[in-house]
Amino acid sequence: QVQLVDSGGGLVQPGGFLRFSCAASGTIFSINAMDWYRQPLGNHREWVATFTSAGTKSYADPVKGRFTISRDNAKNTVYLQMNSLKPEDTAVYYCHADRVRSGFWDMPSDYWGQGTQVTVSS
Repeated sequence: QVQLVDSGGGLVQPGGFLRFSCAASGTIFSINAMDWYRQPLGNHREWVATFTSAGTKSYADPVKGRFTISRDNAKNTVYLQMNSLKPEDTAVYYCHADRVRSGFWDMPSDYWGQGTQVTVSS
């Protein structure tokens, strides 16, 4: 069984910054990609950023130039640095691990973190 534990978040003023981390634990052979999603209150969950096992990074347009995703493959940990935060960034942020294999022959599965609230307000 694989678990994702994310940490960070909280209340920050507009223009401020926060940093998240998300660590995958358990029996892990490989992880295809690690992502961040967010879900504003009353809205659907939306994709924020992805870091693939090949080292490719991609970002949703609303966060480009402000958010940076990074990954430590040895620790199965992904980070999200969020700068120049805006009130519209307020949401619950979720870590996601895409196509995780516990062994070479195992079928891949996806996993989600528990979610962390970010509130951007003065």
